[in-house]
Amino acid sequence: MSNTMEYKGYIGSVEFSEEDGLFYGKVMGIRALVSYEGENARQLVDDFHASVDDYLELCAESGVQPEKAYKGSFNVRVSPELHKKLVVCATAQQKSLNSFVENALQLAVAAN
Repeated sequence: MSNTMEYKGYIGSVEFSEEDGLFYGKVMGIRALVSYEGENARQLVDDFHASVDDYLELCAESGVQPEKAYKGSFNVRVSPELHKKLVVCATAQQKSLNSFVENALQLAVAAN
């Protein structure tokens, strides 16, 4: 079972509250709070879709550009020693630091 779902480019989390007997989640990667729930998987998916549609409709009515999740840019803090090693390795491979790190991340994700 996956703990995420996707609709119109938005990724939603999937959680379960044993206490309430409900599935619930929120759209990840945006500042706006877009949440949803359901008593079963079908209701959760339907409410997720409806919540994303409502968010997009509200943005359109307000003349606001909807946030896009995961724009492809994020900051990573590492130790100065690791930073230096990364630059040395990237340079040895004639790559930019961004390209080197992106490749390393792709390999790490592919290994899972």
